[in-house]
Amino acid sequence: MSYSMSTVIFLVMRRMRVPLLVLLSVYSITIIGITLIPGVDDQGQEWYMSFFHAFYFVSFMGTTIGFGEIPYEFSDAQRMWVTFSMYLAVVSWIYAIGALLALVQDKALQRAFTLRRFSQTVKHIHEPFYLVCGYGDTGRALVSDLEERFTRSVVIELEQEHIDLLTMENYPVYVPSFCADASKPSYLIEGGLKNPHCAGVVAITNNNLANLHIAITTKLMNPKLKAICRVESHEIAANMGSFGTDYIINPFDIFAAQLRIVLHIPSLHLLREWLTGRRKKVVYDQLVPPKRGLWILCGYGRFGKAVHDVLKNDPNIQLVVIEVAPEEKGYPRTELVTGRGTEAITLLEAHVKEAVGIIAGTADDIDNLSIVMTARGLNPDLFVVIRQNIADNSIIFEAAKADIVMQASQIIADYIRILLSTPLLNDFMSMTRLQDNDWTNELSLRLDHLIDAQRPKLWEISITEKNSPAITQAIEEYQTIRIEQLLADPCQRDQNLAHLPLFLLRGKEKILLPHKNTKIAIGDKILWCGTQSSKNWLEWTQKDHSILAYIITGQNEARSYIWRWAERRYRSYLHQYKKKQQQDRKSHNETE
Repeated sequence: MSYSMSTVIFLVMRRMRVPLLVLLSVYSITIIGITLIPGVDDQGQEWYMSFFHAFYFVSFMGTTIGFGEIPYEFSDAQRMWVTFSMYLAVVSWIYAIGALLALVQDKALQRAFTLRRFSQTVKHIHEPFYLVCGYGDTGRALVSDLEERFTRSVVIELEQEHIDLLTMENYPVYVPSFCADASKPSYLIEGGLKNPHCAGVVAITNNNLANLHIAITTKLMNPKLKAICRVESHEIAANMGSFGTDYIINPFDIFAAQLRIVLHIPSLHLLREWLTGRRKKVVYDQLVPPKRGLWILCGYGRFGKAVHDVLKNDPNIQLVVIEVAPEEKGYPRTELVTGRGTEAITLLEAHVKEAVGIIAGTADDIDNLSIVMTARGLNPDLFVVIRQNIADNSIIFEAAKADIVMQASQIIADYIRILLSTPLLNDFMSMTRLQDNDWTNELSLRLDHLIDAQRPKLWEISITEKNSPAITQAIEEYQTIRIEQLLADPCQRDQNLAHLPLFLLRGKEKILLPHKNTKIAIGDKILWCGTQSSKNWLEWTQKDHSILAYIITGQNEARSYIWRWAERRYRSYLHQYKKKQQQDRKSHNETE
């Protein structure tokens, strides 16, 4: 339910109606009573207090402050009435104050004020932000990544405990949050669904149906808005797709695809983790998975099915599945052993001593750790892949020293962060899958040498008038701009900056590692990898006409407005003069 200010006022007045009526009645009775009781003035004559004096006297008497008897000393009858009025006013005030304190502690009113404050905060955001629905392990990882890049976010979360964790985070940019069911459209609107600065809605709750409702609401109420949704069911994913959801993320399918890459091109997996900041450095012999042999898969739920579908098609891999309840989860088309996998007898039945790898993929972290420890006791040479369900268990999973840890929340957070910041990276990684290990290792060495052991920085540039005005203008003036000119140092054009183009997208054409002689065209999108300083210098080249002119010609262009105007006029005159000469020459040839 959405609360407007009038609704809040109505709620307050409804709860305070009886106390206010009691106060009003008490004050009315005491004021009227004291005006009707006669007194004696300083001349000894009978007098009656005016309504104004009665109102003034009862006002300060009712609060038990007391300024004396006005305008004359009271008679005994007046004093008797004042005594009665004083106790009656005190009792009514105690009742009213008690009702007010109860109102302040009322959950509905507190929620109304909280929602009102949340809504007003979101309305005053005047920069791009993402509406994140769900602040569990995935939401926390995503918001943390966005904050590291100073990208605004707004959070709606169903569990108050998670909202409390958010309020205790020391993020550099304030994150407005509210505890509510994000699947209800009214809360999405309060969270900025119709805000012109909202850049997208990210639905990553642990409820597939809630994510579906969020996707439908987003596309119906703001179709132009980018919708990114987490889902673990292929049926619901198909429903999301029918409503035009931009990105549908299944962490199990993503991990299964990554596992395929690990088995066939391990260096590519290491390169991706290094580029996305998950590894400090690429060590080429750090990950050497067995490419053939017997693998044991423990757990045949949604995760197990996704991994099973990938491994069963590999002719070099023999697969054995361990599942405690196959009648509920289903029967795989490979060898099946019924059990939990935590017992040695079950693992021995699955031929653990002959196996080359094991995947502990149940929905219970303790069971997965137990499976790994028991299996290693029987076969220490196993290649271990383990599923981590709860992010807070990272310490014990690190102690397990598995070769690969699959944490769904981190996979989703990384995937969404890439979609929001550098979507071309997914296209780049898709094309690199066609390459072999040697090609990937060579690229890793080249990048490592280029950035000199610094953390790699990924960014994209678009050759548009808004993002690259200098380059766009140069191309429109029929100048040829190549990749090598975007590599040049704006201070010394004969030297290159520490960045490398990884991928170029031109319409539907995709170019992997474009050559330095590749011509730049308007509308191109380029993925770069380098250092932060080289990124900053490239932004100067994109936007500063003088710097780009220096890189192209080697001459420093005038920065004064008058001189730039004069140079433009001269170039325009020269262009028109050459054009006229060509036309005259053409006419002369036609005459002859």
